[in-house]
Amino acid sequence: MGKYKDEKEMLENYSSNKYVTPDGYTSDIAVFTIELRYLEEHKPPVANLKLMLIQRSEVDAEGEPNIEGGKWALPGGFVKPHETARMAAIRELQEETSVKNIHLHHFGVYDDPGRDKRGWIISNAFYAIVTEDYLLERKAAYDAQNVELFTWEEVQKLQLAFDHQKIIADAFKMIKKDILQTTVAKEFLPKEFTLSELRSVLLLVTNDPGIVNDSSFVRDAPKYPFLEVVKDAKGKNKTTTRTAKRSTRLFRYKEFEPINSIY
Repeated sequence: MGKYKDEKEMLENYSSNKYVTPDGYTSDIAVFTIELRYLEEHKPPVANLKLMLIQRSEVDAEGEPNIEGGKWALPGGFVKPHETARMAAIRELQEETSVKNIHLHHFGVYDDPGRDKRGWIISNAFYAIVTEDYLLERKAAYDAQNVELFTWEEVQKLQLAFDHQKIIADAFKMIKKDILQTTVAKEFLPKEFTLSELRSVLLLVTNDPGIVNDSSFVRDAPKYPFLEVVKDAKGKNKTTTRTAKRSTRLFRYKEFEPINSIY
């Protein structure tokens, strides 16, 4: 028989001192966009998948040396007592980059001892997908001295803070998987797009022969259940010469949620 008669009495005598607890709880956010550059008239765009990073300030708000100051990092910071990790991620993103009102997806927890010089810090990692236009207003604020967009190749050449190289590598894997397994590619494209514009985005994340081969893709893509040809007011196919000299059909995504199954 225990020494406490009920839960209320047990909680009155409860102490967390017998447990080793983390020294901090943080949120980190990977914000992705795809740059579509139309370098030649009547040619498909060149696409680049990019990630937004901040450069940590050399000193903190009190003028003291900042931990990992000067290094590039994911936007993020400590969770306050009244917040969830998601709430903190939204707040920190706005405070450090002025980016707000975006939908965040949770993708990992990072808790390796030694990942932070300040102690045992646990981080929840989130990612977001936004159009390039959405990030035009980005600017460094609060704890950041710079905010820039980088490709994966560029990220690998940077001196990154904490264990953000690992978090970023995981985030790139997650976004590439989502582009192929969901309809998230529509977030990077015009509302009405050509098949070559869609193919430019997909080629960032796959070397599937059906996508690499232009003629195969143009033949098969119109059969995808989540795409439809855009019609004008008279019911005729809408076209453009944005990506080819000949008029090319415009497509759009249907309201469709794919279900992945190993069967």
